[in-house]
Amino acid sequence: MSSIKSLKKELVLQNTNGLHVRPASIFVQTALTFESDINVRNMSSNQCADGKSVMGMLMLAAPKGTTLRIEISGADCEAAMAALEELINRGFDEE
Repeated sequence: MSSIKSLKKELVLQNTNGLHVRPASIFVQTALTFESDINVRNMSSNQCADGKSVMGMLMLAAPKGTTLRIEISGADCEAAMAALEELINRGFDEE
C-alpha cells in the first residue's frame, strides 16, 4: 500500500477575467509553498498543466466559469488543496 497521499477536487473559476496573468501567478506562488505535486486540468478543453508553472497555467486558457480539476499528491496535499481552493473560491481577491 502506497503511503503517498493524494486529493482531487473540481472547482469553478469565479473571478471576472478567469485565469489571466495575475491570478495564474498568485496560484503558482501559492502552489510553490507546498512540497506536493500539483496538477490542474481544464475540464472543458482537457488541457493539463503543472500548477507550479505560470506558463502552464496560462496555457489552460480558462475563462470565468471554467471547471478546473486540481490533483495534488504528497505529504502536504490537504494544506495545499485548502489554500488553493480558498484562493479560487474568493476569486483571487479581484472583486
